[in-house]
Amino acid sequence: MSATLHGVNPRTGEPGPQIPESTADELDAVIAAATQAAGDPRLAEAGRRAAMLRAAAARLRARRAEIVELAGGETGLPAARLDGELERTAVQLEMLGDVVAAGDHLEVIIDPADAGAAPVPRPDVRRMLFPIGPVAVFGASNFPLAFSTAGGDTASALAAGCPVVVKGHPAHPRTGTLVAQLLTEAAAEAGLPEGTFGHVLESGFALAERLVRDDRIEAVAFTGSFRGGRAIAEHAANRARPIPVYAEMGSLNPLIVTEAALRARAAHIADGLAASVSTFGGQLCTKPGIALFPAGAEGDAFCELMGDRLGAAAPQVLLTKAIADGFAAGLAAVDAAPGVTRVGQRTGNGDGSEIFAAAAPTAYRADAAALSAAALRDEHFGPAIILVAYSDASELLEALGSLGGQLAISIHSEPADADWVRSILPACVAQAGRIVFDGFSTGVSVCWAMMHGGPYPASSDAAATSVGMTAIQRFLRPVAFQNAPDALLPAALRDDNPLGVRRRVDGVLD
Repeated sequence: MSATLHGVNPRTGEPGPQIPESTADELDAVIAAATQAAGDPRLAEAGRRAAMLRAAAARLRARRAEIVELAGGETGLPAARLDGELERTAVQLEMLGDVVAAGDHLEVIIDPADAGAAPVPRPDVRRMLFPIGPVAVFGASNFPLAFSTAGGDTASALAAGCPVVVKGHPAHPRTGTLVAQLLTEAAAEAGLPEGTFGHVLESGFALAERLVRDDRIEAVAFTGSFRGGRAIAEHAANRARPIPVYAEMGSLNPLIVTEAALRARAAHIADGLAASVSTFGGQLCTKPGIALFPAGAEGDAFCELMGDRLGAAAPQVLLTKAIADGFAAGLAAVDAAPGVTRVGQRTGNGDGSEIFAAAAPTAYRADAAALSAAALRDEHFGPAIILVAYSDASELLEALGSLGGQLAISIHSEPADADWVRSILPACVAQAGRIVFDGFSTGVSVCWAMMHGGPYPASSDAAATSVGMTAIQRFLRPVAFQNAPDALLPAALRDDNPLGVRRRVDGVLD
């Protein structure tokens, strides 16, 4: 009899119904089916893949109430948040379906032969992108829909034409199982081969390691902790044939505020920042974990505002007991660091003792020199922020540089600060994948221009995004055809362009 796992309601500690864990033999069968699907010509048909993605979106919406109820019971997240997350997931699937249908992901380039080219004649060269093969996707704990079984990694890999094997997150196994069923049904409805999508469950790490190390897997996508992402990357690198790992591993997402901005709208900034820190338990990879503010009277007043806002916030439900324990241990290390003080005191709303996994929103204050303590530079996955004072731009940049790569950096300033902001922008560009002006890093739009990734340790590949239409590029590779007969070329590269895709011909985009 196989082992079982179950989601635990983080509000009550009550376990859900047991679900069988996948066995090593079952994983092998799923990977074998994915490998066979990778060579099936039906998966190469863009129309079928677009139809699957759209059908998956429709099936998610049709089971909306059931999915939201299941996910709420396993994660403690409110229904409104999960309803919005489901819609985001469906929209993302549909948008990627549109990309595939239009052929925009192929990036077709044609350089016709030119006998008069200097210094030597140029052959006919035609290039386009092809799917890399079966992809392993690891579901995230904090987004049971948008970054899990049918999330952006799965959607973009399927859009690219890659079979997907999802290792579901054990914190929400019933949700993942239902969503996997809907994806499987959508693939069958679109006439795609069995093995286009597969799903396995495990509470430990043995199958996860086996999945990453399997030579039939061509890439891995992961959203989660630094420790988990680093372990996966190391397993992939240690294979006889290493493969790419696209791991989003969290971030401190520093927020920088100027003195002029505090004078103009300190209360507004404090309101937005407190909401970003405490909403959904601060369990977002884009949560601002550090705010850098100017030393002086304006900065002192801002710290008091933040203490008041977070002190009045209700205790937050954390996704699992393990996350709650890890958050508490991290804050204990911050409390022990020299030069750090807590800001504000709790003022009501209960102490959260009735919640199995809860945490009180917390703010700390420190000077820039205190960042020498590693505990202040670690991501604390929960409702906490460290407010760090800087004396000038030089000290700000030194503090920023000590934090490493980031998913996002936010800057709150006034028009009169333009020259000052311009002076720090190169450092921000070098350190983050997204720069937010006069806003907050929480909230990542699904669009063509979005970049959700950043320099290490925020992610394992600073050139890749896990959100937006260009996320599909992670699972494609270019192949060039030189002097190939037209009849042997893929349809997108033929002279008559039967698919009608956009192409760059002789340097000109048609």
